[in-house]
Amino acid sequence: MTGTVGKQWAILVAGAKDWDNYGLQANICHAYQIVHKNGIPDDQVVVMMYDDIAYNDENPYRGNIINEPNGPNVYPGVLKDYTGDDVTPENFLAALRGDESAVTKTGPKKVIKSGKDDTVFVFLSDHGAPGMFCFPSSSLYAIDFIEELQNMAKNNQFAEMVIFMECCYSGSMLENLPENISIYGVTACPPDTVAYFCFFDDIRQTYLAAEMSAVWMSYTEESALDEITFHDEFQNLHDHMQMSVPCEYGDKDVSKLAVSTFLQNTPPSTQECKKVQKPTDLVSFYEAPFKILEHRIQREDNPVKKEALKKKYDNLIKMKSNIERTVEEVRQLCLAGGYGEYAAARTTSLSLTQLQDFKAVAELFRTTCFNWHESKFEYVLSQLHVFANLCASGRGVHGILEAIQHVRRSSTVFE
Repeated sequence: MTGTVGKQWAILVAGAKDWDNYGLQANICHAYQIVHKNGIPDDQVVVMMYDDIAYNDENPYRGNIINEPNGPNVYPGVLKDYTGDDVTPENFLAALRGDESAVTKTGPKKVIKSGKDDTVFVFLSDHGAPGMFCFPSSSLYAIDFIEELQNMAKNNQFAEMVIFMECCYSGSMLENLPENISIYGVTACPPDTVAYFCFFDDIRQTYLAAEMSAVWMSYTEESALDEITFHDEFQNLHDHMQMSVPCEYGDKDVSKLAVSTFLQNTPPSTQECKKVQKPTDLVSFYEAPFKILEHRIQREDNPVKKEALKKKYDNLIKMKSNIERTVEEVRQLCLAGGYGEYAAARTTSLSLTQLQDFKAVAELFRTTCFNWHESKFEYVLSQLHVFANLCASGRGVHGILEAIQHVRRSSTVFE
C-alpha cells in the first residue's frame, strides 16, 4: 500500500444497448452522478455507454433516465466519452491502460492517465457468460482482461484498483485475478450463476436497475465514505442481495481501505437522506426479455398491437428452443463421439488455458451459429456454460470446434 496520496480515477462502462437493457445503462448514469458528486473531476472519469436510452422512441420521458422507482433523473451531465460503435472492449482496455494510440474513434480519445500513486475505480455493467463480458458488438474475455490488469500492475500504473462487475457469471471474469497486484474485485454473482434485473417500471415497460448496483449505490449514497470500507460495501451486498450471492476476488487488503480513498467523500450538505428501496421484481438477465413482453402483452388493449406482441413473443420462444437444441446437439456430439468428454458437473472454475480455449469455442459459435450481439439471439448467453464445461473437461479444444462446425452444417435450425 502506498503512503502517497495520488489522483483518483474512474472508468464506468455499460456494454449494453436497446430498451430492454435500460437498467444496465441506467446503472452507469447513476454511478457517474455518485462519482461526480463525490468530487472526482470529469477529466479523471471515463464513461462508456451506447447512449440509446434517453431519447429512445420507447422512452415516454424524453431525456430522462431513472435507476429506481420514482428516482431522480440520472442522465443530466453524464459524460459522452465513448458512445455507440465506439463502445468496444478494445477501446475499454486502451482507455483503462492509458493508451490513446490504441483507441479507435473519431474525436477526443479520453483515457485513464493513472500513475503509481493513483487509485482506479472500475464499474462494468452488462450481460455476460462464463469468462466473458459483453459489449454492443463484441466481447471482452476474461483471459484478455486479466492479462491487461497484470500488465498494468507490472508497469506501476496504479497504487490500488477496485473493480465492481455486474453481469451473469461475473465471478468467472475475476476468479483468476492474482492476489498480489493490489486489485480488489467484487462481482454480482459466482462464476456459475446469473445476475438479476430489478424494479420493473409499468410506464416505461422495462427494468430500471440490476440488483447488485441498486444495493451498492444506495448504501454508498447514504454513507460517509471516509467511515466505510470496501469490505463494508461487500458485507452490505451480502446482507441485502436476495437472489445472487456477491463474490470478492484479488487482494483483500485493498478491501480494508475507506471508500473515500477512491471516491473522495460526499459533502455532508449533499449526502442523501432517503429511504433505501429494497430491490423488487427480480428476474434473471436472461429471462428479462420474455418477462418484458409478457407485461406488454398483458397491458396492451389494441387487438392489432396485442397480436403483434404475441407474435414477437412466440418468435422469441422459438428462437430460445432453437438455441437450446443447437447447443445440446454440440454437447451430445462431444459426449458420444471422439470430440472430448463432457464434465458431468457444472464447472465453477476455468484455468487461464481453459479460458483461452473457451474464447475460441465461443467465438466460433457466435460467428457461425448465433451472434448474441443481435438482441434476438441474446438468450444464447445463457447456454454458453455448456461450452465452458466442455473446455473444463480437459479434452482438446479442436474437437469441440469440429463439433460446432458439424452441427452448423447438419442442423435443420439453420435451413
